Amino acid sequence: MKGFAMLKIGATGWVEKDIPSCGPMDAICKPLALAPCTSDIHTVWAGAIGDRKDMILGHEAVGEVVEVGALVKDFKPGDKVLVSAITPDWNSLEAQGGYPMHSGGMLSGWKFSNFKDGVFAEYFHVNDADGNLAHLPEGMDLGAAAMLADMVPTGFHGAELADISFGDNVAVIGVGPVGLMSVAACAIRGAAEIFAVGSRKNCTDLAREFGATDIINYREGDIVEQILDKTHGKGVDKIVVAGGDNNTFAQAMQILKPGGIIGNVNYLGEGEFVPIPRVEWGCGMGHKQIRGGLMPGGRLRSEKLARLITTNRIHPEKLITHTFHGLENVEPALMLMKDKPRDLIKPLVLIDK
Repeated sequence: MKGFAMLKIGATGWVEKDIPSCGPMDAICKPLALAPCTSDIHTVWAGAIGDRKDMILGHEAVGEVVEVGALVKDFKPGDKVLVSAITPDWNSLEAQGGYPMHSGGMLSGWKFSNFKDGVFAEYFHVNDADGNLAHLPEGMDLGAAAMLADMVPTGFHGAELADISFGDNVAVIGVGPVGLMSVAACAIRGAAEIFAVGSRKNCTDLAREFGATDIINYREGDIVEQILDKTHGKGVDKIVVAGGDNNTFAQAMQILKPGGIIGNVNYLGEGEFVPIPRVEWGCGMGHKQIRGGLMPGGRLRSEKLARLITTNRIHPEKLITHTFHGLENVEPALMLMKDKPRDLIKPLVLIDK
């Protein structure tokens, strides 16, 4: 089979590999739709997880099952499936302890394009198929379904980490595709004011549609000053960090009330340290928490989030701004994520039969 791979840090290209073999609890799938991610960019061009040689990229896919192992109960060849970007080993001690995303070690639930070949190929392997696949709801838009791999569950995990509850005033820092889904999640969980921090008009317009009450444009002034002004100097109850860089946490700490929570789902792909301002952290005693987490993955989460789409509670298909056709166009789609033109939110690649 062919696949689009990270050849080494800073280099990508097409490779030929054997079709992966199927273990007794596993599945082999072929892609129906694929979506490149900013994480792929960090992996290749920033070397965020170290060097990888000829590793097939990609972790966002909708697939069709072509083979299952002898112990797989709920899926069969021909089934169209949602595929989570995070595929834990559900019989692990870490999963039993409530942290499936770290099964086998920190971040080890993230297997595609990290520890094994990803989904940008003619075929890909899914471990623990009964736990990590979900049936594609009939009639679901493939773009919306592809967003269920990572953008929706990661964005929603930001709201979970920040423990958004009804009536909270919330800031969502970064309104790319993950941040936009965080806005939607905060609205569903009952947030009152939602300050969406971003500058690209297509993103901020969609943030308003998804539930943001105010747009904070960092190009028009310091976001700390803007949010403190809008909250009469009080700051916000909760913050979801879905964009920015290592220094974003210093700004977040300045606008967070004592007792507040920062939920981070932004992949910090560069740098060694995250600076936290001592005074704004209450000299270490301000009861200001930072919770950073990789989304859990798994079938149950995919099924629950899919229900929000089928009941028209969320519309992740609106994230798709650029559509390509054919596996060969994974490369230009990925380059869009690298170059980030102003009209981009998320590209999608449909695999035409």
